Amino acid sequence: MPRTPNRRSVIQSAIGTAALAGLAAGRASAAAAAPAVTVRGSTLLDATALYFVSYDGLVNNNAFQKHGLLTHNGHQYAVWYAADRQATVARRALTSTSWSRTTVGHALTIDDSHNVISVGVSPADGRLHLVMDSHSSGYFYVKSVAGLAGSPASHPWRADRFGPVQTSMDGTALTTTFTYPQFVVSPAGRLQLSYRTGYSGNGQAALAEYDGTRWTNLGPWTSATGTYTTGYGSSRSRNLYLHGLDYGRDGRLHVFGTWREQSTAVTCGANLTNHDTVYLRSADAGRTWTNAAGTVVGTTGTQLVSVNSPIVVDPLSPDHALMNQESQAVDSAGRPHALISYVPGRFGQCVGNYVTGRIANGYNFHVHRDAAGAWHKREIPVPLRSSQRSQLVLDAQDNAYVVMPYVRVVAASAASGWTDWTLLYDGTSSLNAFGEVVVDSTRVPVDGVLSVLYQERSTGTTPSPLRVIDFQLPRG
Repeated sequence: MPRTPNRRSVIQSAIGTAALAGLAAGRASAAAAAPAVTVRGSTLLDATALYFVSYDGLVNNNAFQKHGLLTHNGHQYAVWYAADRQATVARRALTSTSWSRTTVGHALTIDDSHNVISVGVSPADGRLHLVMDSHSSGYFYVKSVAGLAGSPASHPWRADRFGPVQTSMDGTALTTTFTYPQFVVSPAGRLQLSYRTGYSGNGQAALAEYDGTRWTNLGPWTSATGTYTTGYGSSRSRNLYLHGLDYGRDGRLHVFGTWREQSTAVTCGANLTNHDTVYLRSADAGRTWTNAAGTVVGTTGTQLVSVNSPIVVDPLSPDHALMNQESQAVDSAGRPHALISYVPGRFGQCVGNYVTGRIANGYNFHVHRDAAGAWHKREIPVPLRSSQRSQLVLDAQDNAYVVMPYVRVVAASAASGWTDWTLLYDGTSSLNAFGEVVVDSTRVPVDGVLSVLYQERSTGTTPSPLRVIDFQLPRG
């Protein structure tokens, strides 16, 4: 039965698979370095990292874990749970292959792969911040002494460099139903924390902010309410899953996402109710939200973005196993790019099981907005062979790299208009990676190195090695 959306506005969406070479004006020239990856080496973080499979994923390498691997001031930081469940953080100089590790005084409370550790750095005081161990529940927060990340050479790497474990943000309460922490630094140098309050299918995206002295809860900016109707039925509750939060060089904050409905009545019978790819941006660090056309669609804490807001850039019904929390990036000209994945319609109009359906027939798609304001979408012709997520990174020439499950790297050149997707590296058999990986998107602009954290496949709850593999990208 066809889907008939109710009261929904779709903004300009000139999406197609036609060649985009003519749209490459203003991007990298044809003489720019083509995308390429060269393995620089691999390092061992932990020979016996915690291992259990939940929600088809691992707690140490969920792709939505922003950031599980982070670069700042010439050093790289990694976070994970060791075999004894202790939250662990390590650092190394970018010129080194040797990691120093310590624990922060917290042990994972439950075998839930959503309960990841995310790390951020506040530029104002050079502290590391960790938020961890939450899935629609309370959360745990630890921060380092001032200057640990700002002046790493001046501070030994020890457990006493981290403060006590807290269940608030230095006394600022956020929510008792906390999930999906993501850190991002605003143009003003404030550390922002994105999170979901509520539950899958009934939650809100929200923001908090640290100015170097204290945390402030800015509050929710999306609504869980409203009616979404298809030809099968209606749903009156949902949440917006974010692909990420990224600032462009002009200071704009860019967000892609997908809605998830609470009621499965809107589907043909599929068990994943994700639908539509949406896009929003903010010129005031997440206070006011507009769509791509510049129309105000929400204000954090007051006027909430809803399922009926005109923000859809790629309409798709809930019947194709569309993945939530995929990936996004912003190029050097401030144009937003997203990576989405689902089962294309040529394999049928109803995916009954998202895991088996995506493994059999899932593909990634690259979505981007050009300088004229039109949206474009192209299928990446390398099958997923996984139910899980991939990640998108742009290099100095705006070439696009997608790191797929099992550490497979595909890329397309900006000079081609991102049409020449090619498989550059396939670690499926050689690395024995479980599936999803964690990518350090913050390192690529520093030295052109793509660092990928992955955990080796194991069985049951037998711990397994956790590693970081480094790829050199072209630097122009």
